[in-house]
Amino acid sequence: MLIFLGRRVLLAVPTLLGVAAIVFLLMRAVPGDVVTNLVGLEGNVSVERMAELRRMFGLDLPVHEQFGQWLAAAVQGDLGSSLRTGRPVATDLALRFPVTLQLTLSALTIALAIAVPLGVVAALHRGRWPDGLASLIALLGLSVPGFFLGILLILAFSLELRWLPPAGYVAFSEDPVENLRHMVLPALSLGLVLAAATTRIVRSSLLETLHRDYVRTARAKGVREGTVTVRHALRTALIPVVTVVGLQFGQLLGGAVIIEQVFSLPGVGRFALEGINLRDYPVVQGAVLLIAVAFVAVNLLVDVAYALIDPRVRYG
Repeated sequence: MLIFLGRRVLLAVPTLLGVAAIVFLLMRAVPGDVVTNLVGLEGNVSVERMAELRRMFGLDLPVHEQFGQWLAAAVQGDLGSSLRTGRPVATDLALRFPVTLQLTLSALTIALAIAVPLGVVAALHRGRWPDGLASLIALLGLSVPGFFLGILLILAFSLELRWLPPAGYVAFSEDPVENLRHMVLPALSLGLVLAAATTRIVRSSLLETLHRDYVRTARAKGVREGTVTVRHALRTALIPVVTVVGLQFGQLLGGAVIIEQVFSLPGVGRFALEGINLRDYPVVQGAVLLIAVAFVAVNLLVDVAYALIDPRVRYG
């Protein structure tokens, strides 16, 4: 296992390097830069002043030199400073990443709490009304975009019922209750969509597992149906579910941009979006690199989870 994990960590290095290089080049390929945005706010500025600002930000250097300097600093944990605020990007990411992580974990918890029981019920009642109802719910969940669902939840639970706040964020350390109240709607917006896709996978995987020889053998020995389903069938059926959930978790870390924008959450996605709009290169590069590292780490945890769920899985 340790050899396998070491090999995966080494393979992750060129992946992260490629992500950093692609983002770096794409940001420079976008028309305009932070100096252009600043000049647009200040009005008429001389060409000499613009050139001076570009030298101050290091934008006058060739692209490969800019990338080399940034990469050398990033390896040492220095992601640079925001071109707008002058604050260290690593510091801002450290403050914002817990918000995105809490949103992602909350959405994942909601998704699994809904998808696993619903998928099991659908598989055990294949072809009957519980299966049809579960399929209908999954289809509706896949058809509604997360941001639109978030707006509907705001209209229902904030504006009409006034049960939950429509937007904003309160740190858990300041007020745990208010923190949870502010996170319910955004977590539901992401979790319900993820639950729809996961329900179908749980159903199909469990249906396949229920017809395997060792499940039939357990039934022939007189083991109770509930024990057969949970201990023998469901445990093996969760392997493809873990794969999908791991990939979805990584995507949620980087794909919660719109939800964070809708609910005004100060997360990494919203931070990166602001950086893109204002051509704040260090912010975008640091945010994407952090998300890439988190995605790689989650995939490693998924590989470890395989061996914990199914003892037959071993890595040489």
